[in-house]
Amino acid sequence: MSFAYQVLDILAAGVLAGITAFGLSAVAPAVATDVGVLFAGLYYFSRNPWGGNGDEVNEAIDDAYDTLLPGR
Repeated sequence: MSFAYQVLDILAAGVLAGITAFGLSAVAPAVATDVGVLFAGLYYFSRNPWGGNGDEVNEAIDDAYDTLLPGR
């Protein structure tokens, strides 16, 4: 995985954390940030295929990144 892919992973995880925290802040403000960080960590670390169809998921994410990074 290239550095650019890792940067996109971190940005996607951050956006996921922000959306989750913002959405939960109206309902459960005490745990909104914790759940957002949990979801971001789950996304970031799920890029390693530990089971199931992880290889297919990673390939789909890499294909999406290839469209964002056409110079690679």
